[in-house]
Amino acid sequence: MSDENTPAEANAKRANDIDPHPQAGPGAEEGDRAARAGEIELTHPHLAALYTAAPAEPEVIATRRGMWGPGTEPGDTSGFGGLHKTYVLPGVTEPPFGGWFDDVADKMAELVPGFATRVSVHRGEITFFVAREKLLALARVLRDDAALRFEVCVSVSGVHYPEQVHQELHAVYELLSITHNRRIRLEVELDDADPHVDSVVPVYPMANFHERETWDMFGIVFDGHPGLTRILMPDDWVGHPQRKDYPLGGIPVEFKGAAVPPPEERRRYDQ
Repeated sequence: MSDENTPAEANAKRANDIDPHPQAGPGAEEGDRAARAGEIELTHPHLAALYTAAPAEPEVIATRRGMWGPGTEPGDTSGFGGLHKTYVLPGVTEPPFGGWFDDVADKMAELVPGFATRVSVHRGEITFFVAREKLLALARVLRDDAALRFEVCVSVSGVHYPEQVHQELHAVYELLSITHNRRIRLEVELDDADPHVDSVVPVYPMANFHERETWDMFGIVFDGHPGLTRILMPDDWVGHPQRKDYPLGGIPVEFKGAAVPPPEERRRYDQ
């Protein structure tokens, strides 16, 4: 285990260092936030160069009503017809992030300025949303720089958000630093009409099969991969089965006196 404080421990220590009897008034919280921002500018000067542009606000990717449908069908006595749920991606986190998160982000921004479109700290994990053209250069410094030393790409996977226009496909990279006992996540957002991103196999050879599977299941094209072919489905398969717009398929299953229709013909449970 690392001897460094975790982000949560660092935040707790920072809270203990604050005056236990702060001045009252509506401006006290804003003043404390400004003081922390000023401190982080001195200790981590490169965080100002983190973003390619001002990060956008959290995005609503879906809104669903009812449990069994839109909630307007007659005869729904379940009580779930009035359910309304909005799905929002984790929001943007502004620096300071806390603990070693700031150290890593500052070094990344120093070596590859403007690499991030946004950063999210959610449930104790940090995710850097990386500009597509910066990914390969960032991967090299993450692996090679002594202050970072993320030697292992644990996995490469894909996510499909059909409602996120022009950013429908996400390539997700989980990185591990054995040297410093740290984990971070990189995420690249891609347009469904141009799902290309540089392969990280030249930097992390262990990502070879992961990128093949992500191409196979989601259709993300990893440019520069040494052999981007299907790995789960047959070579002549059409489509990418883990995309949300992929047909479920199936055939009717017959039982004595009854038949179960294929999923495409059943009642919809996802709206």
